[in-house]
Amino acid sequence: MTSDSRGAELRLERITKTYGEASAVRSLDLTVNQGEFVTLLGASGSGKTTTLMMLAGFTSPTAGRISIGGRDVTSLPPGKRDLGVVFQNYALFPHLTVSQNLAFPLQMRGMEAKSIAKEVVRALEMVQLSDKGGRFPRELSGGQQQRVALARAIIFKPQALLMDEPLGALDKNLREHMQLEIKRLQKSLGATVVFVTHDQEEALTMSDRVAVMQDGRIAQIASPREVYEEPANRWVASFIGQSNFLPGRIEGRDDGGYVVALDSGPRIRARGAAGRSVGDCVAGVLRPESIRIAPLSTVPEVGSVSGEVLDVLYFGHTIKYSLRLVDGTTLTAQTTRDGQVSAPTVGTSVTLSWDAGSVWLVDGETLQ
Repeated sequence: MTSDSRGAELRLERITKTYGEASAVRSLDLTVNQGEFVTLLGASGSGKTTTLMMLAGFTSPTAGRISIGGRDVTSLPPGKRDLGVVFQNYALFPHLTVSQNLAFPLQMRGMEAKSIAKEVVRALEMVQLSDKGGRFPRELSGGQQQRVALARAIIFKPQALLMDEPLGALDKNLREHMQLEIKRLQKSLGATVVFVTHDQEEALTMSDRVAVMQDGRIAQIASPREVYEEPANRWVASFIGQSNFLPGRIEGRDDGGYVVALDSGPRIRARGAAGRSVGDCVAGVLRPESIRIAPLSTVPEVGSVSGEVLDVLYFGHTIKYSLRLVDGTTLTAQTTRDGQVSAPTVGTSVTLSWDAGSVWLVDGETLQ
């Protein structure tokens, strides 16, 4: 288990899985590069776990091809794919000690006892559990059990590591700690990782790329920053974090971006993909944390609007506001608590502004 090991490329080509009339995954294409950390993010029923199970070999695809390191493994059983798999429930053997759990996959591969003992010691060191080898799983905390499960998945140097909601049963603080642990191990091993979660923050924090899944397809795959700041469509913008949508039409170009006349009246500047034309119906995606709130201004600038505070929610580190514009449109704004003595209260009239680069245009389609 040396630090110079490198994972294999994983490739799914037009993978489909149907159950009777229902399609769980539909003609999906995905390439995970060598040493890359890719997260399949989606709601329940989006097809993310089915995709992972087909890659692992536990579920057979109805159609399509799966290759690992350039080798077609579509018809191979899980044991022949050389993959490490970690599940939410750990799947440790309760009657075996931690060391025995780690030794098991090496014994199954016929490794001699002396070499197994060395690899177990190294694995325990890697997950910082050197003093727990003689314990049984029931004697460990949830986080420790998860680290043992992770060590068991990587001890035989698999071509890639597949993880299905591995942190779902942990509390918030332990979950965040394990996110850092998994990312640290992945970087030190150079491992290829496919990680399944429904937790958006987890996906954005850990991944090199995020594949947002919807109805058995990938709606967008990109870096965490791009998925959040430049969503492919209105559905992705709605699913990832919170969004305000400002409907309008493109009026012209400006400084490499667009000028949009909002349906509510004001004109704003916005960014968007190339190829949009004057007159196109669009919706500006504006994240709550991008909105600045100030006392009502009598001379509004382009990119600012006036409104009224409807509600204020205090979260400690942040304050969230519900705001109503003059045309009745409601927006959500979120500010960081910065030691200010007072904040706008319910009923206060305010001016709302944001940077032009904070608005990203998507098609002005009805949210499906």
